[in-house]
Amino acid sequence: MGERQTEIVSGVAAGVPFTALPPAVPAGGPAPLVLTWHMIDAPRTDAAFAAALPLAGVPAWRVHLGMPLCGARMADGSMDAVVARAIEDAVLSYAAPFVRQAVDELPAALADLRERLPVDDGPIGVVGGSLGGAVALRVLAERRIPVAAAAVVNAAVRARSLVALIEGLTEQPYRWTDEAAQAAADLDFVARSGDIAGGPAQPPLLLVSGEQDYPTFRADTAELAAALRGRYRRPDDVRLITVPDLAHPLAEPPGVEPAPQLPQATAVDAEITAWFRHHLVSSGRTDHTEESVSDGTT
Repeated sequence: MGERQTEIVSGVAAGVPFTALPPAVPAGGPAPLVLTWHMIDAPRTDAAFAAALPLAGVPAWRVHLGMPLCGARMADGSMDAVVARAIEDAVLSYAAPFVRQAVDELPAALADLRERLPVDDGPIGVVGGSLGGAVALRVLAERRIPVAAAAVVNAAVRARSLVALIEGLTEQPYRWTDEAAQAAADLDFVARSGDIAGGPAQPPLLLVSGEQDYPTFRADTAELAAALRGRYRRPDDVRLITVPDLAHPLAEPPGVEPAPQLPQATAVDAEITAWFRHHLVSSGRTDHTEESVSDGTT
């Protein structure tokens, strides 16, 4: 286990760029770990997301991971390659491979981070914004990594809603194929609510929806909340909140470099911080998991 860090740590974990923030107060031992995935909208890099949602009140290491082709992995120092992929094929060149790569990279990156940072080996917290929210939801659905608590902000809950949004921006209809339809179904987390809720442990999930977010995203998030509350043994472990005046992004464009926290992002930060202080730290992650496992109802 490495020495306790006192400053922001930037680096690469198993090929994934990251920005890590240590607990404000030393934990007196290995601290919990929260991993995040940023938006493709602003803030669109791990460093910018760390500035928008530092979660400083959570007594845990918050490690903000870079999405594919973003931040240190940008092609030619710009987001043009990401835009080109979205225009080329919103599902098969953009949403599906980005989410799949981010999820597939997680086990090795997590193992590397645990070797380098003074964090414990218990279930982690996960946070995602927009397409990064789809990553967090897929981590929950696949259950390869034990998760103690989760939060998503303006998440891309359904790939088809993301496609419709891109269609509106490009004024070009998407050409659906059987392959694209299957990939989109895999990224429909309302339909996959049974996968999220189907394990013995049902991680508490906070769904944050901006009052001014895209209407389809807001509707999808509300449907996901209802579906999960109907499946969770403790429905209150799924909470949907609306943040006034919050549009889709959490930072001013272009959102590549760290910037001062916007008031709306401050409100989101406070809600997620309270959620993790209760569900990741105060309640005891091991106790919560064991309690879920011991409940034989489904």
